[in-house]
Amino acid sequence: MIYVGIDVAKDKHDCFITNSDGDVLFKSFTITNNREGFESLFQRIESVSDDLTKVKVGLEATGHYSYNLLGFLLDKGLTTFVINPLHTNLYRKSLSLRQTKTDKVDARTIASMIMSDVNLKSYSDTSYHNEELKSLTRYRFDKVQERAKLKTSVSRLVNILFPELEKLVPVLHIASVYAMLYEFPSSSDIASAHLTRLTNLLSETSKGRYDKDTAVLFREAARASIGSHMPAKSLELKHTIKLIQELTVEIDEIESEIKSIMDNIHSPILSIPGINYRMGAMIVAEIGDFSRFDSPDKILAYAGLSPSTYQSGQLDNCYSHMEKRGSRYLRYALFNATKYVCIWDSNFATYLAKKRAEGKHYNVAISHAAKKLVRVIYQLEKSGQTYNKAA
Repeated sequence: MIYVGIDVAKDKHDCFITNSDGDVLFKSFTITNNREGFESLFQRIESVSDDLTKVKVGLEATGHYSYNLLGFLLDKGLTTFVINPLHTNLYRKSLSLRQTKTDKVDARTIASMIMSDVNLKSYSDTSYHNEELKSLTRYRFDKVQERAKLKTSVSRLVNILFPELEKLVPVLHIASVYAMLYEFPSSSDIASAHLTRLTNLLSETSKGRYDKDTAVLFREAARASIGSHMPAKSLELKHTIKLIQELTVEIDEIESEIKSIMDNIHSPILSIPGINYRMGAMIVAEIGDFSRFDSPDKILAYAGLSPSTYQSGQLDNCYSHMEKRGSRYLRYALFNATKYVCIWDSNFATYLAKKRAEGKHYNVAISHAAKKLVRVIYQLEKSGQTYNKAA
């Protein structure tokens, strides 16, 4: 077997090639992060092995810096391992007490690590092409978080400019309220608004839900409001609402693309009651190729949902806390999906009620239900079957 270790960086990659006998075939060398550099690496690999199935390549998970090189290696048919930097760091420390860390040393460490066969799973073509879905779901997550912060700003500004409004509507963040605040961004503006214009605006944006009576109610409340007249805050409110509307359009476009990919994947995860395209896509994207995991417990560990363990001598921790060391996106998706599954599926609702009856806090009970959900998802993805509510 031939083992290739690659330490990935932005502009260049350090490589090291050895064989199963421990012979150094190519001492640490550097390739540029471009087509010429990639081809140079592949030529050296070909020069020491006629059978590419006997070549194993390892590189650290360094985000977008490794993406192009990873695609090149997979296209060449090379068995490739993407290793968590935490693992390589611990492995390097286990080899020597000296605090030596350079790119060339890291390349050799990675080669040594895959040679030792420390229970690593090769990166599949499925995982690589799944990156598009992961990119979209994470992009959507960031956009939703950004929008949530802006909505908080709207609530803050309304509390300054027209505090009474919040008690007159079910929620501030609806199209009709935004339309009114964008055109009349303070209580004084609403108080002096023409009733016909205000009525038409509310009726159109609420699709007939709000009529003249609502417009009168809003205007009368505005006339008696204690809201401050602050043009700077009014301008900030208008701009914030505009940003929220733009983000909503972007999020809708992202979700449309996510739905298109999920429709092509035909994942059985969507057959589970309570899991929609958004959460289902995030779970599938973060887990990637299910064949990488030998059991549902491995997925739980990857998500950081496994309880931490500490035992030394006679000391044994009694109150294990969640590790929270894995993918925060997967942990977020599983938690939120579980909440809805527990509402829509009687089996999960019963299980949650049981955990609550044992005296567990709601979030702790949800974490137990999330573990049950992971086991179900794992079984569905492995078998390709759809969810059976009666099971």
